[in-house]
Amino acid sequence: MDILELREYCLAKAHVTEGFPFGPDVLVFKVAGKMFALAGLNNEIPSVNLKCDPERAIELREHYEQIVPGYHMNKKLWNTVYFSSGLSDALVRDLIDHSYILIVESLPKKTRLELFP
Repeated sequence: MDILELREYCLAKAHVTEGFPFGPDVLVFKVAGKMFALAGLNNEIPSVNLKCDPERAIELREHYEQIVPGYHMNKKLWNTVYFSSGLSDALVRDLIDHSYILIVESLPKKTRLELFP
């Protein structure tokens, strides 16, 4: 997966917006105003920060060298995923889905019902 494929996949999800709140080098994807993916555009190795369940985050880091604690994020809840050889696109899509679902589930009930009736 590359940054363009990441962008396409994230924007295909319901109610997702994109923006550059941290400057032109970091593309941020949000659902209902809450971040679920941040992609560094000028990194030597393209990467994305994704929210993750704390236990799963540790397991992923132990199993994949391309997944490390989230750069500039809460290391307990965020992973940085590097798009380098060895990670399947299916796994990256699964991690994006997981991050998106965690954010949607954290939304107030009223907001969830408005967005996902």
